[in-house]
Amino acid sequence: MKLATLCYVQKPGHTLMLHRVKKKNDMHQGKWNGLGGKLEPGESPEECAIREVWEESGLACRNPRLRGFITFPAFDEIDDWYTFLYTFDDFEGELIDSPEGNLAWVANDRLLELNLWPGDRIFLPWIFQDRLFSAKFVYDKGEFIRHEVTFYAAGGEMSHEAAEYQKAPSDFEKPSGPIPTATFQPVYTPKDDTYCWVCDGPVTKRHCKIICEQCGFVRDCSDP
Repeated sequence: MKLATLCYVQKPGHTLMLHRVKKKNDMHQGKWNGLGGKLEPGESPEECAIREVWEESGLACRNPRLRGFITFPAFDEIDDWYTFLYTFDDFEGELIDSPEGNLAWVANDRLLELNLWPGDRIFLPWIFQDRLFSAKFVYDKGEFIRHEVTFYAAGGEMSHEAAEYQKAPSDFEKPSGPIPTATFQPVYTPKDDTYCWVCDGPVTKRHCKIICEQCGFVRDCSDP
């Protein structure tokens, strides 16, 4: 059993996301995640959330807001993970070169276009709602199997939902059709020009431009 936090730092219209592309043998390799990690001995979930965001982003956060709790049975094929989800909108500092991956402020209306875990596409909209949730997301060797959730509204009302998937639907993996690029410009810290910011595809460098061979996303070599 592992206890962990998953944190989403927010500023108007944007959420801080972490692209996991740096560490070897990372089970999240290539995925976009929030920030967070395992609780240390004697630590509360709130203390863990503040510490993990500081270590992974350099931002000093205050007043974590609990959004929900998710159980991931045998997510790493070994341990059950019990995860507290928080959002922060009270913070200060500058982003660092994170040891966990590349950081980007992503527009909230583009979050689901990132390369996420399939289940993340379901629960990410919940962190913007004014209700608490307790959920279970079941994977089998990385394949999304099912989820169930109970929502707790401020007035005491409860509601439930559940769904099963024989195989992770393709629309959980990538958005269908071409991805617009005019307004979707993740800003990385640090710079990285070895893969596409949008779809993780291979890129070609030509005339001070970085062009994705897979989705056609183009950015300048000088972009941060």
